[in-house]
Amino acid sequence: MEILYQDDELVAVNKPSGLLVHRSMIDRHETRFALQEVRNQIGQRVYPLHRLDKPTSGVLLFALSSEIARQMGQQFESNRVSKKYLTVVRGYAPEYGTVEHALKEELDKMTDRKARTDKPAQEAITEFTRLATVEIPVAIDRYPQSRYSLVECRPRTGRKHQIRRHMKHIAHPIIGDAKHGKGNHNRYFATHFGADRLLLACVEMEVRHPVSGKKLLLKASLDKRFSDLVVRFGWAQNVVEYLHTKTP
Repeated sequence: MEILYQDDELVAVNKPSGLLVHRSMIDRHETRFALQEVRNQIGQRVYPLHRLDKPTSGVLLFALSSEIARQMGQQFESNRVSKKYLTVVRGYAPEYGTVEHALKEELDKMTDRKARTDKPAQEAITEFTRLATVEIPVAIDRYPQSRYSLVECRPRTGRKHQIRRHMKHIAHPIIGDAKHGKGNHNRYFATHFGADRLLLACVEMEVRHPVSGKKLLLKASLDKRFSDLVVRFGWAQNVVEYLHTKTP
């Protein structure tokens, strides 16, 4: 797995789409996990500091000790970690905006059988910026043409499936999202563009190093399926400029 950063306290990797972070009852038959693969790759125990959905790719950060995991956990819990995602959504998204839409916790029938079902919705905030658009001359839905947007999303809270649910909430579901997206668009992208994955990637994360206290900026590139689509839609320059822009 591609290692983005490593020192005595932390290791960050570029998690591929389709890989679970750790063992889960939801995918009981899965045999590959990022936690296990990173542990085997660097030869020591690792502690996941946050989650990425199985179909989401990008920056995944681990601590190398339980004490560092505890310290870093405070940053994540207090929403002091900055994350940026790239995604492809249906339609022409607004140029920029903020989605403030509280989310009730999504419970899994198998793993959350004992969880409370009456918990109130939790605050959830996602900022976004449209980077590029494209229109293709294909009637996938009820219109003779189909439109899509390349969007940067910046979650300010960390709810389960937050970006996926927020983009659906504003009627711009993410392509490849089997649960919150639209099947006809997902199937078209998989069949005609080879984009058979959730088009959501964590391309940047900024944290404070637990020992030095300095800002640590982690960046991850897009995989071939995602980047091939970007090139096909004429968005390559937009993405190159975006990924090489330094965060102030």
